[in-house]
Amino acid sequence: MKLIIGNKAYSSWSLRGWLACKLSGLPFEEVVVPLYDGDWDKRREGDEFAPSSGKVPILWDGDAVVWDSLAIVEYLNDKTGNEKFWPKDPAARAMARSMAAEMHSGFASLRRKHGMNIRQIYPPKQPDDDVVQEIGRIMELWAQARARYGGEGEFLFGEFGAVDIMFAPVVTRFVTYSLPVARFAPAYMQAVLQHPYMQNWIAGAQAEDWVIEKFEVEPAE
Repeated sequence: MKLIIGNKAYSSWSLRGWLACKLSGLPFEEVVVPLYDGDWDKRREGDEFAPSSGKVPILWDGDAVVWDSLAIVEYLNDKTGNEKFWPKDPAARAMARSMAAEMHSGFASLRRKHGMNIRQIYPPKQPDDDVVQEIGRIMELWAQARARYGGEGEFLFGEFGAVDIMFAPVVTRFVTYSLPVARFAPAYMQAVLQHPYMQNWIAGAQAEDWVIEKFEVEPAE
C-alpha cells in the first residue's frame, strides 16, 4: 500500500488517514507531498491524484484506490477482518460510527477558524460563539462515550480506535489554540497525544522545514 499525505504540521485529514494505516498494522509506503508549494498545482494533475481531484490523503493498494479519511478507515477495517477499528459490542459500535460520521461532516466553524497547526501553541482567547457551541457538542459526545463505553481504557471506547482517529486532529486544535474544554477532557486528550502513533506524527511535523504562512495566523480577539 502507498499513502500520499500532506504536511504533517497542517493536514488534519492526512493525519486521520495515516493513523488508520498505522492502526491496521499493514505495511505501507508513506509519501509526503508539500501542500501549496510551487509544484502543487502541477502535481495534483498527475495520475496518482486523479481519483481524488488532487486531495490528500489518498491510499493506493494495488489497483484499488481510496480517498477520504473515513473511507480509508472503512477500507482498512474490511482488510483487517473488522478487528482493529470499531468496538465489538454492537451498541458501542453504532455509537462510535455515528460519532465518527458527525466529526467527518460537522464542526465547520472549528475547522475554519482554528486550522490544525501542531507546531504552535497560542495563548487563550475567547472563541467565537459558533465555535463554543461546537466545542460543547464535542464535549457532550466525548462524555457520553467515556461514561457508557470507556471502561478502564484511556480512549473514548476503551481501546484506541477509529473514533479516536477521527477526533485526533481536534485534540491538537484544542491544544494549539488553548481552547476551553470540560474538566474531564484533558486526560483523554493527553492519552491521544501520548499514543505512540501520535508521538511519531508530531515528531515528523516538528522536523518539517515547510512553513505555510496562511496557516500560521493567530486567531484575532
